[in-house]
Amino acid sequence: MTATDSAVADGVAGAERRSAPAPRQKGPPVWLDLDQQELDAAYDQSKYAPNQAQIQARRLVLSANARKVLGEPLRLAYGPSEIEGLDVYRTARAQAPVSVFIHGGAWRNGRSADFTYLAEVFVRAGAHSVILDFTNIDAAGGNLMTMARQVRSAVAYVYRNAASFGGDPSRLYLCGHSSGGHLAGTVVSADWQKDFGLPPDILKGALLCSGMYDLKPVRLSARSRYVKFTDEIEEELSAQRHIDRIACPLIVAHGTYETPEFQRQARDFAAALAAAGKPHRLLVGEGYNHFEMLETLANPYGLLGRAVLAQMRL
Repeated sequence: MTATDSAVADGVAGAERRSAPAPRQKGPPVWLDLDQQELDAAYDQSKYAPNQAQIQARRLVLSANARKVLGEPLRLAYGPSEIEGLDVYRTARAQAPVSVFIHGGAWRNGRSADFTYLAEVFVRAGAHSVILDFTNIDAAGGNLMTMARQVRSAVAYVYRNAASFGGDPSRLYLCGHSSGGHLAGTVVSADWQKDFGLPPDILKGALLCSGMYDLKPVRLSARSRYVKFTDEIEEELSAQRHIDRIACPLIVAHGTYETPEFQRQARDFAAALAAAGKPHRLLVGEGYNHFEMLETLANPYGLLGRAVLAQMRL
């Protein structure tokens, strides 16, 4: 090695030493064995999915292309405010089954039009695809109950009005991803008879992907900075605490590259369903992160697409 090479090597090594993060002292446990920093990261997808922005940009392009193919949706209002609407992408089959999708976005962002790319797989298979709009947590003043009431009301509306767009209300299915997976959990565990005067089995199946089913650790995380958790919200909107209300088969899914908490939430929820004798399937996406999991729903041969179409008998 020349003197110049040695100097360069010494400089690189010195830079590496200077840029190496200092060892972090682990704080006291806040949830299980996680300290506050670890828990906050476990409910922050950006810490575990470095390609998040790339996938979100791709989603918008794919959704714009899907609207060119499918045409603009039928827009229906399920509530009084502008955001309380839903998009219906219709199939040609008469009396077709209906799939309802609840999008994610940390409860903070996303609109129905951003997820049009998920509709084509259902329309081509002979089902209507319904994609919900609903308020975000900031517009709701931090009240997660407002969002849950809206998505429950939207599903009740679809059940009551499916025939108006050629749908079969006796074949109503649900999909939700991320915070939408959490909200889908509040839908499948809703008290339909008490709150809506509807049969408990209005849903015939549901996919809950990459969601949260017990809000206790979420309440302890940094998400409490923008969600005004209360004991009532934690209790009512934790699907795992209302297993007795669930009246349809579930697919519970997560990817192996998701945060440790999102993986644990899915495993624990599936275990609770098993203990209660509820029909379910735990689907693990090997090699998929949080956002990559949802893309498989848009493919009839993808992990989620295949599973959901089979659930719908399509």
